[in-house]
Amino acid sequence: MQSQELERIARQIRLRDVQAVFEAGAGHVGGEMSAIDIMTALYFRVLRIWPDDPKNPARDRFVLSKGHTACALYVTLAKRGFIPEEEISTFLQPNSRLNGHPNCNKVPGVETNTGPLGHGLPVAVGMAKAAKLSGADYHTYVMTGDGEMQEGSNWEAIMSAAQFDLNNLTLIVDHNRFQQGAALSETNDVAPLRPKLEAFGWEVSEINGNAMAEVVSALEHRGNRPHCIVAHTNKGHGISFMQDRVDWHHKVPSREQYEIAVKELSETL
Repeated sequence: MQSQELERIARQIRLRDVQAVFEAGAGHVGGEMSAIDIMTALYFRVLRIWPDDPKNPARDRFVLSKGHTACALYVTLAKRGFIPEEEISTFLQPNSRLNGHPNCNKVPGVETNTGPLGHGLPVAVGMAKAAKLSGADYHTYVMTGDGEMQEGSNWEAIMSAAQFDLNNLTLIVDHNRFQQGAALSETNDVAPLRPKLEAFGWEVSEINGNAMAEVVSALEHRGNRPHCIVAHTNKGHGISFMQDRVDWHHKVPSREQYEIAVKELSETL
């Protein structure tokens, strides 16, 4: 699938995501908007997956470590055929399996439970190491938030991945420059990420994470070392009043804002 078609799908996912958050009355919509281009490229171009056989041992793995952006993952999985698209309307509802954080025991296509930050990358390192030990050829991808990269467990995992020569592992950092409550630069700023990761023995690419052609090229790269993609993105990407605003980490649009968002996202479909 080419970049233009992937961009169209990403806009559809953004629209359904903001609708779901508005209907549910809760969600982490800002960080979902920044990550959707990457998820779209993964699920509709890069990942070797079978929606009708979600546990196929040969499948590639994707771990959403920033699990609070689960709604974007659910919409992507539904669009790809893992779950019914109409089920998105149950997001956060009583007895729904579409919880605020992904649950691999409930939702087909979810590889592991995430939510507590700093857990997804260590799990992904284990998956990649398991592939090496068993001779499997699947590739493991994991997406973290940039605020999440303040967690020490991530740097232990980064060190281990280099030690184990896990060239079957790709880390994507959704570098939208914001975390809960503040800009990254105002807290424990981990930027610049590239020299730190290179010092740990990783290969690093820096891209515009909201430019589909760059995203696809970086995700399809293969080398001899674990690979990190520092994806420079915009929080709230695609919605004018959300973009680069820290208050949209966890916030629901008003009716007026929702109508503006729907109009802006629909104009480019």
